[in-house]
Amino acid sequence: MRVMGVDPGLTRCGVGAVEGRPGAPLSLVAVGVVRTAADEELGARLVGIEAGIERWLDEVRPDAVAVERVFSQHNVRTVMGTAQAAGIAVLCAARRGLPVALHTPSEVKAAITGSGTADKKQIGAMVTRLLRLTEMPKPADAADALALAICHVWRGGAQHRLATALAKARNPPTDDPNPPNPPHTSGPPSPPTPDPATPRPWG
Repeated sequence: MRVMGVDPGLTRCGVGAVEGRPGAPLSLVAVGVVRTAADEELGARLVGIEAGIERWLDEVRPDAVAVERVFSQHNVRTVMGTAQAAGIAVLCAARRGLPVALHTPSEVKAAITGSGTADKKQIGAMVTRLLRLTEMPKPADAADALALAICHVWRGGAQHRLATALAKARNPPTDDPNPPNPPHTSGPPSPPTPDPATPRPWG
């Protein structure tokens, strides 16, 4: 399962992808950030984030996308920008029909370090260890994106399989080579066609 994590932000939007499954070693696919200039107009910054995430989706081709769930902070201006960037990430994934999961920071911290109050340095250290990297991913936004992806691989694998099964059930294949015969609506049933391979009595 390949998951792309997105740590939303207007100035730096962390993006990272990992591949693996619960109970098996994880591997790094790619990691980086999508940046926009703080002096740009808001609409232009959102367009830049959208373009950057679309490029990542094209290159990484994930099976699912995990985005940090934005929670209330004292700095309303900061949380608004973060929420807007998160919405762009969700939109880009949904437009491609990709499953999207939202994980809170405490969920990610608990999944990665065992403590819901871990700091960024602890998260970065565990991400480095779990992915067997030689150095900690920088900036912290990139490490947080990888932590989101790892969290979803461990916690969202079953949810992804269920969502895939439900999607297949709602949209069954239409190219069945052996479609069922339509039921008779009126009149007596047709006599069976003799099978040439079946012996018949003489008379």
